[in-house]
Parts: sequence; structure tokens; C-alpha cells
Amino acid sequence: MDALWHGFADMGAVTRDGVFAVARGEGAYVYDAAGARYLDATAGLWFTNVGHGRGEIADAVAAQLRRIAHYSNFGDITEPVTQALAERLSAIGPVPGSKIFFTSGGSDSVDTAAKLARRYWHELGRPGKTIVVGRQRAYHGMHVAGTALAGIPVNREGYGELMPDTRTIAWDEAKALLALIEEVGAERIAAFFCEPIIGAGGIYLPPERYLAEVRRICRDHDILFVADEVVTGFGRIGGSWFASTRFGLEPDLMTTAKGLTSGYLPMGAVFIAPHIAEPFFAGGVWWRHGYTYGGHAGSAAAAMANLDIIEREGLLDAAARLETTLHAKLAPLAEHPRVAEIRSGVGAVAAVQLADPAEGLSMVKTLRAHGISGRAAGQGAMQISPSFVMTDEQVDELVAGFVAALG
Repeated sequence: MDALWHGFADMGAVTRDGVFAVARGEGAYVYDAAGARYLDATAGLWFTNVGHGRGEIADAVAAQLRRIAHYSNFGDITEPVTQALAERLSAIGPVPGSKIFFTSGGSDSVDTAAKLARRYWHELGRPGKTIVVGRQRAYHGMHVAGTALAGIPVNREGYGELMPDTRTIAWDEAKALLALIEEVGAERIAAFFCEPIIGAGGIYLPPERYLAEVRRICRDHDILFVADEVVTGFGRIGGSWFASTRFGLEPDLMTTAKGLTSGYLPMGAVFIAPHIAEPFFAGGVWWRHGYTYGGHAGSAAAAMANLDIIEREGLLDAAARLETTLHAKLAPLAEHPRVAEIRSGVGAVAAVQLADPAEGLSMVKTLRAHGISGRAAGQGAMQISPSFVMTDEQVDELVAGFVAALG
């Protein structure tokens, strides 16, 4: 049983200690191969927004696969379900009239946005605008552009220079962006990538007024603002489809994935504001970019069914409820000597920051012993990002599990 190479893993330790085999899921719970039940604190990897075991999505996918699984979206080709999904996403996006470019996931979406930002300026006769800017602690997937952009140095170790013309600034100070502009010149900067909530880098909420300020700086200096909503999109922010809508960001580009299908099949999408798309839609310009499985028909069917569930069951409001419930019920854990702080109160996300970051991986296994499937993100931040179907009573169960695991 050693053939599988796991992502983000010490494979020597996995081989020695064995795997955690998740065999099935139902609602806010998952079950291991032996049948033991665990409350899913993280909705898989941020994505199972509508909960596990939704037969409606499986049925929609099966019906689509019987018609046609996928063909292509290159040239003038598409499938009806993919076309319908693009129209639906454009209608709920934060910028009216946005174009939708489909990808296979979040890392694809980030690389797509990085390439498009540079190519856009080239089409406008400003090819010197090539620098793309990210923030410390930020995570933008694991393709070349996303790894180079992200502010997690350990993820870049051992590869050499991944992509030229990338810069990293402080995650929480708008003036850091201004300082970079003064240093290198706005005429060289193509885009600024910003997670509204920093996710895998440790779950850090945006400082007050930060998002509005960096958006204004980008607009004032002719720099594209790219909202990375792979985590926050499709309701995770609470009350709105997107953080860009909640905070009025009007992004030039917006990267998404995860909650688009609730993880039932892989899919991502880049939302492209009309003024960015215009040079490419005017005629005569080829953007030589795309993915074999971009806009996959089966995935599009999963996305359509997933969006139906979110709308029908009021899960945007449920995520807003979880924002409030998690904030209130996790707060007492901040008094525990093994906890440095609780980060919560914006969206259906939270972090229990351990005082000793080195305890993160062992805490994951301790939580399992108390019926909680969790994850460590960043430096000892225990990630909480539940499915929107999690009840307040299940939040109590979640907190009780943390109390028991902390000892």
C-alpha cells in the first residue's frame, strides 16, 4: 500500500504510521474505512460547501456523462451545459458582464490570471508591465506562477527561480504596495493578487479598510486588481456569493474553484471584467491559452446542481450564520494556555492558533481521536472551514472536540 505519493506530506512518516482513509461522507460528517465517524471541520480542503453525499449532484453528473462527458472548449466548440454555466456565473459575479474562462482548478485559475494580466498590457501597447505582486503568508496554488507569487517561502525552496518579475509585500499594510510602486514604478507592475481572507497561509482576516485601500491604490496606479477567491468564493465569505461583492472590490480578474462544484468534480473559473476582455473580443487576437478539461461538461453539470442547492436551501445565509456562531463559540478557547489566539468573525472560516506551532500536525491526529477531522494551516493554525450545512449544535460538537484535544 505504498504506491500513492501524497501531496504536502512527509512520505516516510505516512509509510511508517499509515493513512487516514476517508471512505464516505454524509452532510457535515465523514467516515473512515473502519466506519468511525468524524465531524468534518474543514469541508474537505475548503470546498464541500453543500456537504457530503449529495445524490442530486451525482445524478446530474451521471445524466450528463451519459449524453457526453466532455469534448472541448477550444476554438468555437462548447457544450450546452458549459455555456449555460458561464452565463449563470456571469450573472452572479461581482462585475456585471464578466467573461468566464474555465480551468481545472484553483492553481490553473491563478496561472491563467497571471498570464492574462501580462498579455492584457501587451495588447494595450504597454509590454513593460510584467511584474505580478503577491503578499506574505498568501497562498495561490502550486503551479509555477502561483508558487512564485505566494508569500510562503518554504513552498519555493529547492526549485531555483520559478518565475521572473514577481514581488512579495507585507500582507497587512496597504502602504507596502505604495512603497513597491515607488521603488519599481507603476509602469512595470501588471497586477496585484489578493486573497480577501488568507487561507492556507494560516487563515488571516483582512485588517479594517485594507481591502478597500489596496483596491483604490491599484485603480489609481493602473495596476490590475486580482481577487483570489478560490477559498472565499461561492458563499464561504457569508451572505454573498463572493468577498468581492461583500467588500465592493470590483476586481479586474477573479480566480475561483473549490466551492464552484463543492469538490464533487474538479473545476475552476476565472471571472474577467469586460474592459479586460475587450481587446480579445474585438476580433483578430488569439489568446493561445487553455486546458483540455477546462469547462468539462460533467464538471459543469456538477456546478449547476451545486449552485441550485446553494440557492434553494439558502446556504449563503447559512454561511453568514456560521460566521456568527463560530465567532461566538470559539472565543472561549482563546483562554486556553495552548492557544495563542482565535481568528474568526469574517466568513465561515476560523483558526485556532496554537501557541506552539510545532504542535500542529500532532494536534490533527489528536482531534481525530476525539471525533474531529481537522487540518493545520500556516504555522500551527488549526483550520476551521465547515460545510454550510453544519448546524449550531454541530458547532458545539466541534468546540467540545477541540476542548478535549487541547486537554
